[in-house]
Amino acid sequence: MIEKTTRINYLYDFYQALLTTKQRSYMELYYLEDYSLGEISDLHQVSRQAVYDNIKRTETMLESYEQKLRLYERFLKRISILEKMEKETTDQRMITFIQQLKEID
Repeated sequence: MIEKTTRINYLYDFYQALLTTKQRSYMELYYLEDYSLGEISDLHQVSRQAVYDNIKRTETMLESYEQKLRLYERFLKRISILEKMEKETTDQRMITFIQQLKEID
């Protein structure tokens, strides 16, 4: 479950601009603020089922965006390569550059 939550949070970070305001609100409350479906439904005055359906549909959309654009996959590869480079080098200037690159992502 933690792995799924982490993945969805990353996908949300990468693709949130492609979502509607309502989708962003539900996803933020559910995944970032840890609200329950009931709490979100009370807040938005809709049924719990409507919140659940919206979140599941949005998760599917995020996965679809990732299949097409691969931003998260490329991010993971970059981080992996940077970590390997950091372990292999002893040059302090290179280590500083690598750390700066990590901070960008």
